[in-house]
Amino acid sequence: MFYKTTKVSILSAMLFCLPMAMSAHGAAYPEKPKLILQITVDQLRGDLPGKFKKNMGEGGFRYLMEKGIWYANAHYTHSNTETVVGHTTLATGAIPAVHGMVANVWFDRDTGKLAYNIEDNRYHILTAGADIDDSTEIDSSQALASTDGRSPANIISSTFSDELTLTTNGGAKIFAVSVKDRGAVTLAGHTGKAFWFSKAAKEFITSSYYYDQYPQWVNEWNKEKNYSRYNDNAWELLHDKSTYLLAANDDAPWEADIAGFGRTFPHKYGAADGKNFGNYLTFSPAGDELTLDFALTLLDKEDLGQDEITDFLAISFSSTDYVGHLFGPSSLEAEDNILRLDRTFAKLFAAVDKKVGLENTLIVLSADHGGPEAPGYYKSFGIESGYVSPNKWDKEPAIARLKKKFGIGQELIRKFYPPYLYLNRDLIKEKGLDQGEVEKAIAKELMGIKGVALAVSATAMANNELPDTELNRSALRNFCAKRSGDILIFFQPHYFINDFDGEIVAANHGGPWRYDSFVPVVFAGAGIEQKTIYREVNPTNIATTLAAITGTKPPSGSHGAPLQEVMDDMEQE
Repeated sequence: MFYKTTKVSILSAMLFCLPMAMSAHGAAYPEKPKLILQITVDQLRGDLPGKFKKNMGEGGFRYLMEKGIWYANAHYTHSNTETVVGHTTLATGAIPAVHGMVANVWFDRDTGKLAYNIEDNRYHILTAGADIDDSTEIDSSQALASTDGRSPANIISSTFSDELTLTTNGGAKIFAVSVKDRGAVTLAGHTGKAFWFSKAAKEFITSSYYYDQYPQWVNEWNKEKNYSRYNDNAWELLHDKSTYLLAANDDAPWEADIAGFGRTFPHKYGAADGKNFGNYLTFSPAGDELTLDFALTLLDKEDLGQDEITDFLAISFSSTDYVGHLFGPSSLEAEDNILRLDRTFAKLFAAVDKKVGLENTLIVLSADHGGPEAPGYYKSFGIESGYVSPNKWDKEPAIARLKKKFGIGQELIRKFYPPYLYLNRDLIKEKGLDQGEVEKAIAKELMGIKGVALAVSATAMANNELPDTELNRSALRNFCAKRSGDILIFFQPHYFINDFDGEIVAANHGGPWRYDSFVPVVFAGAGIEQKTIYREVNPTNIATTLAAITGTKPPSGSHGAPLQEVMDDMEQE
């Protein structure tokens, strides 16, 4: 292994973790698990596991439902429900205004360039040519990065995994794995090790922030070309089509056919050397299956959970997000994907049980965000819905009138990077105009455009000038003056963008509405007893709960009390 951090001494390791330690006052502390397994499913809306439960097997979602504490009313409270925002919130227990990851991309005013959330040109990818394959990137924010370098440097707060490293003096082994780079880097924190999947190389990769060279087991896994099992294969239905709830929902007109992957089963992967083969793997359950295979190899080769020091393994499964974007969450593809994810979970839990023991493992499941239905699906039931085109806003008659009023002949709107509108500040300054006045005038006009529910001025947020409403509070929770744009846009419920650099998708998350904020929060294993809790909780509670269980400091920006039901079970003798 090629760790850059110094491992704890044997003596420190012996002193660190004593089961059911007693304080000087006789109070019982939770027995620390040998392994914390934090699972994040990208775009797993909170209702989806129950919706498709009928066809699920044993040992996956059913294990979590029947053996764990399931918080059935968990919601994020920030306004921008995107991938990096949610993952970082889970990792830090902080809101975006505090941890700083306010969007998948933001305009860096210091450099005058667009910034991808975890890009860092100081730390190159270790595998040459395995940076970004953006040929059909439906989550196009990654393709906008100016460098292949990656690190967690942009995360302002500490993560739970960071605090676990500090508490154990480097003794805890910290790893995170995902198809998406930002799904792994965020949960590994500043002190752990992150691996993610390269569509170009069809391998799991990392950057020089984490290693000088790959551990031997990573080289061996990549040399096995595990992706080749999908060569000239196809994603087919797991069960007989007639047994599916959404059997009739194949080939809906609003589904996306990106790069020829098709809108109906079977979805063919084609040849492994094909141009889009790497993309197809991530558009389907294959991405999760490869992630599982790599993570289980890591679990074994790094000997996680084999001593009295709590180790941490985060796995972020990304396929649900890609499938939701392409086909919508009420598609036959989405249902089959969840059923295959259920099998993936069952294999994961069985392997962890064999290696570490589920009684020694605390499992935590959540998601980075939920997601809406496709507009066509809403409309089929008479619900108003539609798509919005921000790239046309500068040409709107209302904005044209404002430009005339302010004496501006050039483009006033620089760019829209969801959820923020960035204005041409240089032009505003050149004209001697007041930035705040221009922001508020544009925000007022934008609210007259179909599909826009609310537009909030950054100056108004910075000066605390907003009425105290839930939407405005969610805007403030997402506001970071150095990174947020000039105007925050809330689309109306069931309205959103579907155009990503020319690629049309079926559905897209990112708003403050309950379908986007709703995620599962589940704790299982390690003495947890079955309960279903309907009290509203916030996913930020996860990091503070893990901190309390392991005796670490809460992450630096975290807030919220530990979840009492979990603490009660963990403290039972």
